[in-house]
Amino acid sequence: MNASELIENIRSDMYKDRFCEIYVDPSLYEKQKKRTIDAVECFIKNFGAEGELNIFSAPGRSEIAGNHTDHQHGEVMAASINRDAIAVTRKAEGNYVRLISDGSDMISIDITDLSARKEEEGTTEGIIRGMLYAVKDHGYAPGGFDAYVTSQVLIGAGLSSSAAFETLIGVIESFLYNDGAISATEIAIMGQYSENVFFGKPCGLMDQMACSVGSMVHIDFEDPKNPVTEKIVFDFARRGLRLCITDTKGSHADLTPDYAAVPAEMRSAAAYFGKDVLREVSESDFIKAIPAIREKCGDRAVLRGLHFYNENKRVKQDVEALKAGDIGSFLKGVQASGDSSFKYLQNVYTTHDVQHQNVSIALAVSEAVLNGRGACRVHGGGFAGTIQAWVPDDLCDAYKKALDGIFGDGSCEILCIRPCGGIRLI
Repeated sequence: MNASELIENIRSDMYKDRFCEIYVDPSLYEKQKKRTIDAVECFIKNFGAEGELNIFSAPGRSEIAGNHTDHQHGEVMAASINRDAIAVTRKAEGNYVRLISDGSDMISIDITDLSARKEEEGTTEGIIRGMLYAVKDHGYAPGGFDAYVTSQVLIGAGLSSSAAFETLIGVIESFLYNDGAISATEIAIMGQYSENVFFGKPCGLMDQMACSVGSMVHIDFEDPKNPVTEKIVFDFARRGLRLCITDTKGSHADLTPDYAAVPAEMRSAAAYFGKDVLREVSESDFIKAIPAIREKCGDRAVLRGLHFYNENKRVKQDVEALKAGDIGSFLKGVQASGDSSFKYLQNVYTTHDVQHQNVSIALAVSEAVLNGRGACRVHGGGFAGTIQAWVPDDLCDAYKKALDGIFGDGSCEILCIRPCGGIRLI
């Protein structure tokens, strides 16, 4: 539909049920309605009102269990959340992608030249070019489009803004030029490739899979080219629990070596056995070889390897706990995951700056407020950024007040699990 029809339909509440389904919390409807209309108006301002418009959406994600296991072909449980990036889009006349994001300057990509460029590493241009290259490489038709993008998945907030954006580009290409035929798993694999090769960031596949597939999902990466997914249905709200994510406002500057060292050290331990990843090495063989691994790879590689084996088992236990409705066992698993990340994986703070430990402080305060109830843990890559907490309803106000009091108003967000991943919203 054209721009004026689209705005009129949104204003008339034609899509109210759709919005409430996607954003879960009905109290968010008016805010999301206004946000979407504003995005359409920004598109018109920058690209004109002509042509048929579509609106696409891709969520952020929250890792539930399996901290730093995906890059070792392990298992994870993750969920899409009701914070997303949306794109108002229109097919382009020529061979260009033109994109404006939240007031930034326009990006223009020539889709006839999709080779990786060193100068685009770490940029939005790199991600877009990488996604278009991957679409073509997977046998699909890449095409140009105009888009205005606005995102609630803030950069550096630990909710995988880059994976949400990659998913968004993949969904746009799927629906505008490929009749929606690119699967969620394929889009996730394309996103990881774009981030690894074109953006220049080593990462596993968990973030992209959670954003693209959506809902709460158990993912087994034993064969990373064909990950096995299983959606988990569980109503946390009915059990009196809320998902809280707190941005501790720690700086991510100069942390790339810390992030890269985690998979590198695990792979170095696997290499002792002539294998690429730890999933290919049995836990019993690993434990028997600890003296030799210590000598060759160092003690931290051993500890991170032990974390991998135990975390992989915890994912299975957490999945089974939720299937059985055993919320107590699930929360114990979340807390154990956090403890293992702190003690063995060691991704709660960087050893290069021990005077700044935002995540450690957030976890300590969380444990004090929760006082044995709920659970809390480091969230995502670690070292800086965010923590996750499962907070009982009656403690939510006190918990948010305590964390906001330390890290600033709005640092603690109370989120919901979204029922879908990357989609055409309208």
